[in-house]
Amino acid sequence: MNKAIGRNRLRIVSLAPSVTSILCAVGAKRFLVGVTKWCADVAPVKDLPRLGDCWHMESVDEILRLKPSLVIGSVPYKQETLAKLLEHPLSFLATNPRTLPDIENDIRMLGRIVGCTARAERLVSKMRGDFASIAKKARVAKRKLRVYCEAWPNPRISSPLWVSEIVNICGGETVLPPGQKVSDEQVAHARPDVVVLAWAATGDKAKPQKSYAVAAWKDVPAIRNKHVYVVRDEWLNTPGPPLVTGANQLLRIFQKTAAQDIRL
Repeated sequence: MNKAIGRNRLRIVSLAPSVTSILCAVGAKRFLVGVTKWCADVAPVKDLPRLGDCWHMESVDEILRLKPSLVIGSVPYKQETLAKLLEHPLSFLATNPRTLPDIENDIRMLGRIVGCTARAERLVSKMRGDFASIAKKARVAKRKLRVYCEAWPNPRISSPLWVSEIVNICGGETVLPPGQKVSDEQVAHARPDVVVLAWAATGDKAKPQKSYAVAAWKDVPAIRNKHVYVVRDEWLNTPGPPLVTGANQLLRIFQKTAAQDIRL
């Protein structure tokens, strides 16, 4: 960041809940002047103006009125939305993490931008420690559960790579490539023990009945044994501190599934 701007003049509009959650976690909420309507689900920002996001934005004017020195979004984004932003002399940054180490790097980068490098490093260390604690609890499992995590039902898209890494931390293994379109037949062939629904931008409104109704899945163990679960999307789809909550939820799901399978 150009130090000539001066951090006392830094005004950030966040168009990504992950960015908002990270900035708040490192003690930089004071630099935020606007956020998306989704950000309040993952950070204490209900008092800030709510704007569009990188997919839907009715008008760039709502951002311009806030006089930001920096606008931060994330990939993927809608090209038309970004084009609207770039028509104006705005400084724009987009994060694009794929893995947990990428997310750690984003935390450090945002920490440098707002002058909170030490707190950013502490956040990275805390998340690592939390994941290590979860992994230790998961090691008591007798076998790895086969897991399919879904980010969207139509077209069917598997959850991103960092979710696959978290599944491994929690003692499971993902059975389909992460972050890709998948077919009903691919899921059926993979035969997951557990199906996790974390549909983007739906909170906890994903519908397990849709999974149970897929004809091709009738012999899939997760369907046959009623192991389809919903996890709030912000706990798995926000690449930042909320992932720890998501990991704890997955661990509970896997422990519940394993316990039920033993009784069968």
